[in-house]
Amino acid sequence: QVQLVESGGGSVQSGGSLRLSCVVSGFMYRRYCMGWFRQAPGKEREGVIAISSDGSRRYVGSVKGRFTISLDNAKKTLFLKMNNLKPENTAMYYCAADMRTCSGSWKSVTKYNDWGQGAQVTVSS
Repeated sequence: QVQLVESGGGSVQSGGSLRLSCVVSGFMYRRYCMGWFRQAPGKEREGVIAISSDGSRRYVGSVKGRFTISLDNAKKTLFLKMNNLKPENTAMYYCAADMRTCSGSWKSVTKYNDWGQGAQVTVSS
């Protein structure tokens, strides 16, 4: 059984930084796409950034140069480092895992089989 457990959310001021962690257990596939999604109140869940087993990374333009995704295979932990946070980045952030490599559909919530419980990120101006 695959489990994803997030931690590291919190409240910061605009321009601040946070790092989210997602511990993955029970995921036994050699190929994968692991991503971070976010959902703001009243909005749909959207893909933010993803990392694939082939080494590629995908991200939306609004986080380029500010958000970084990494995977520590030894610790089975996915990280999201967020710098220069803005109030519009306020949302619940979710990690997700899929047994296939990332592709053009990496931002689609239906691609992913397994999800974490979410971590709240609040950025104040």
